Amino acid sequence: MLEFLSTLHWGAVLQIVAIDILLGGDNAVVIALACRNLPANQRLRGVIWGTAGAILLRIVLIAFAVALLDVPFLKFAGGVLLLWIGIKLMAPAGDAHDDIKPADKLWAAVKTIVIADAVMSLDNVIAIAGAAERADPGHRLALVIFGLVVSVPIIVWGSTLVLKMLDRFPVVVTLGAGLLGWIAGGLMVNDPAGDRWPLLDTPAAIYGASVAGALFVVAAGYALRKRRGASGASGSP
Repeated sequence: MLEFLSTLHWGAVLQIVAIDILLGGDNAVVIALACRNLPANQRLRGVIWGTAGAILLRIVLIAFAVALLDVPFLKFAGGVLLLWIGIKLMAPAGDAHDDIKPADKLWAAVKTIVIADAVMSLDNVIAIAGAAERADPGHRLALVIFGLVVSVPIIVWGSTLVLKMLDRFPVVVTLGAGLLGWIAGGLMVNDPAGDRWPLLDTPAAIYGASVAGALFVVAAGYALRKRRGASGASGSP
């Protein structure tokens, strides 16, 4: 166990935990919505079993994503998607939970949680796969599992605290979006298709692309938020 911990890329672990907390708020809401009509003595079991099923499915999805990152142009495409995810984090649109129906049976609630989490977790999968890409290839899946195990209790049992913190300190959302942009920039410049240009595989190029990605996400997120705020104000009576 100590040997495993000593081989972990702790920077990537911290990124995975931060990403899962920032992008996992919606998943915590899904869990609450799906379980709210269960009998009181079944709610905890619904949360535990639903979360366990969602974690297992997410690990499978991330394992595929990590393996596919070695295919040319997929890192670049994943980076572009991650840029958009970061922008959406800063300027969310509407309520995404209107179609989550409460269940009055335990396994129906578990099924709702697992299916909804799979549909909503594309952002988590891409972002976590991008963060794990920095680690040694032999340790990537173990690192992902470790990061998820650490962050899931925070999401499930600490989601209220996290959401209050995000409401009280909006800068945390900006920092999280910038982190996604940072990962996206590094991911795009590290695409195997760029191996023909050795200059891209230098610390300066990777750092520059990461900074550019972070700045782009923050700037675009602010612009989109301002635009939506202006359109909302003009549309209100």
